[in-house]
Amino acid sequence: MSQPIIRLEEICKVYQMGDVEVHALRGVTLCIEAQELVAIMGASGSGKSTLMNVIGCLDRPSSGRYFLGDREVSRLGRNELAEVRNRTLGFVFQSFNLLSRTSALENVELPLIYAGMSARERRQRAAAALTRVGLGSRLNHHPSQLSGGQQQRVAIARALVNEPSVILADEPTGNLDSKTSVEVMSIFQELQRSGITVVLVTHEPDIAAYAERILVMRDGQVQSDERHRPARAAAPEKAPVLERRQ
Repeated sequence: MSQPIIRLEEICKVYQMGDVEVHALRGVTLCIEAQELVAIMGASGSGKSTLMNVIGCLDRPSSGRYFLGDREVSRLGRNELAEVRNRTLGFVFQSFNLLSRTSALENVELPLIYAGMSARERRQRAAAALTRVGLGSRLNHHPSQLSGGQQQRVAIARALVNEPSVILADEPTGNLDSKTSVEVMSIFQELQRSGITVVLVTHEPDIAAYAERILVMRDGQVQSDERHRPARAAAPEKAPVLERRQ
């Protein structure tokens, strides 16, 4: 096995709702190896979204320790967490979160603007990321000119453009039909084979089946953690060409 890229030790998360304490995570201990494709499942209120927020450095645990690579990030301040997110993590959401009045290329460039990269390099990197997910011929199309599956591929390209080690996807197929969902899962499987760790939240067992490992959350704890032989997703019409990370 390769070195764990995500390691959680007795992670707890407590929210104060007025006079009531809500225990969203209750002592979660978990390791995810580099280059794994992991699906997190669970009913509403099970803690799966809170777990993803902690893994994504969007929220700090109330107690416990979280290591991303060889760095403990559970005690970092807001600015340091933002830097970790920008350099190490890529995010894909159910609702795509694309800017409607900007092109696919400009949407993908956004994280690079925040990173202070030059306009020329931004454009080159964004075009390469879109080509990587099979949208090299759609660089100047706006979201309204793209199908739902194509919009999600733009969102994946945006997540990839900073060359993250980990992609975190929250219900990435929730707004897509079944055929397009399989195409998106094909891209995630290709990303895994290229060397990227992929962690996704889903409530759909048929989507989780494309992961090699399925975690089920219940009442803020990991109820089950099983590995299995994943289903092979069919490639999109214009299959992405992904190079293996060195």
